[in-house]
Amino acid sequence: MAANGIIEVTDASFDQEVLKSEQPVLVDFWAAWCQPCRAIAPIVDELAQHYQGKVKIGKMDVDRNNATPMRYKVTGIPTLLVFKGGQVVEQLVGYRPKDAIQQALDKHVG
Repeated sequence: MAANGIIEVTDASFDQEVLKSEQPVLVDFWAAWCQPCRAIAPIVDELAQHYQGKVKIGKMDVDRNNATPMRYKVTGIPTLLVFKGGQVVEQLVGYRPKDAIQQALDKHVG
């Protein structure tokens, strides 16, 4: 488990951490060189605290893990995918303000 309740998701841990999760999961697909990814990171950190216990938040480095991004056709980053019951229920591509991400999550919480 990374700091502030965010888990690092890898190709190896994806099925267990995301698809088999009892609660909704937000996965942030990112890369260190991606400027919009760095801009959205503090928002994802805030959301991890706000939704603690309700939504699992994970980050996947697309440079270190390429099977999962290919499987879900992630072609641009940052991409935020919301999974519920092992299925993608929301997809947000590119930088999004906090309220837009919260609206997407709120549809699937509770």
